[in-house]
Amino acid sequence: MQLTMKLGFIGGGVMAEAIIRGVLRAQIDATITVGEPVADRRTQLAELGVTAVADNRDAIIGADVVVLAVKPQQLDAVAPEVKAALSEDQTVVSILAGVKIHSIGLRLNQKRLIRVMPNTPAQIGHGMVAWTATGEVPAEVKDFVGKVLDSLGDQVYFDDEKYVDIATALSASGPAYVFRFIEALIDGGVLLGLPAPVARRLVLQTVTGSAILTRETGRHPAELATMVTSPGGTTASGLLALEERAFRATVMSAVRAAYVRGEELGGGK
Repeated sequence: MQLTMKLGFIGGGVMAEAIIRGVLRAQIDATITVGEPVADRRTQLAELGVTAVADNRDAIIGADVVVLAVKPQQLDAVAPEVKAALSEDQTVVSILAGVKIHSIGLRLNQKRLIRVMPNTPAQIGHGMVAWTATGEVPAEVKDFVGKVLDSLGDQVYFDDEKYVDIATALSASGPAYVFRFIEALIDGGVLLGLPAPVARRLVLQTVTGSAILTRETGRHPAELATMVTSPGGTTASGLLALEERAFRATVMSAVRAAYVRGEELGGGK
């Protein structure tokens, strides 16, 4: 029988709350303590039924898994305190964008490390998570973390950390690209005379349905696009306009630019 895991969060922001809600929603056997310096935020977190404390050490001591959920630029500020409170038999999970396992290990002098890259839809249980772990992480802890990440939507484990960096540019930054596309489609409908609420409704169901159709059929997106496109029809004209403006190349360039920037922020290590 698996014992109750103890989760300690350093930082109680949006993504920490998303993980906590996922654990509660999936009824995963875990106790949760959150280190959060802002009193009002501690009150909000306590309403979820977790323990919220002002001192990070109270969240770390006794935890099986310590989740670093601060902003990347805050890591250097919290690292000395976290390092001093950690023991070698604890596992650290980092959700810091762009910060590589090597850098975290150096700052915390820790070998049991997991790097997780979720995206914003994880807030509603429809996220995509990429993650990896060092070889020192015990199997039962990896299994537990995998269950936690399942509660956020879907998750993919990589043996090679470089794929987490690529996923950061794709699935972590990707929602912003999709939101911009949704915005542009809505604006197109409004331009032609649709009321904004109606255009929004049409677009959201179109995007949602198209994504589900692609996933459920397993067909290549190009094949599905061909199914919609009649010779000389309206869709063909619309696709031509996109291709004339290098739509696909622009999206691919956006993913590459996000990856390059991530490498710059992470120092390539």
